[in-house]
Amino acid sequence: MNISDSSLDASPAGASADGRSARWQTHREERRRQLIKQARRAVHALGSDASMEDIAAAAGTSKSVFYRYFGDKAGLQQAVGEVVLDQMQRRIREAAQSALTPREGLLAMVSAYLQMADTSQNVYTFVTRSAAAESADNAAGGPVSGALGHFFDAVAEMIATPMRSHLGDGKESVIGYWPKAAIGLVRNAGEQWLSTPDSPAKPGQEAMARQITAWLCVGIAPELTPSSTTKPPVSTSKGY
Repeated sequence: MNISDSSLDASPAGASADGRSARWQTHREERRRQLIKQARRAVHALGSDASMEDIAAAAGTSKSVFYRYFGDKAGLQQAVGEVVLDQMQRRIREAAQSALTPREGLLAMVSAYLQMADTSQNVYTFVTRSAAAESADNAAGGPVSGALGHFFDAVAEMIATPMRSHLGDGKESVIGYWPKAAIGLVRNAGEQWLSTPDSPAKPGQEAMARQITAWLCVGIAPELTPSSTTKPPVSTSKGY
């Protein structure tokens, strides 16, 4: 049975106020979940710049309904972000659990992150950036720092846990800082890879995951080692 956004069917005679309140809360939570799912589908199809009006139209309702449940576009981004990033977090954790070494764990997590972000770049961009101000909707955008911050904090802790076991005591200076630095590298490199148009020069998903993991574990020292076939430049100085 369909329930409208503005009212519920009349309660049976004698139903308690608490019962009506519980049913109303259940209805609101279910309706909110439906709107989040519909918004996610709309953004996937329309792009990360889709307006509240575009999203509402794709969902077959009015933007006033979305404002009622989420406040503004930033609120919708936050709500969609909580769902999407929670799914990404679970997938990354599952990937890491099957790893036998810290490096394998990093590769598994980076691979899972890139795979899920690449599945719908529009949705990923929508939930990881601040909402643009929409003058027509009179909605000032704000960052989705809550869901995004929790997501990257959780992933950083996933990285730190095997490091504590592998490195032992006395390495808190490394464990305390390196995971957060690693997250910054993974996110920035990953997002640049996502936004790079397809071309023969663009690495595939697996190659990019391995490259990022190599940067995390070894750095770029191998890339900076001069080739043995490279000759030094010939000086033309006369010695003056």
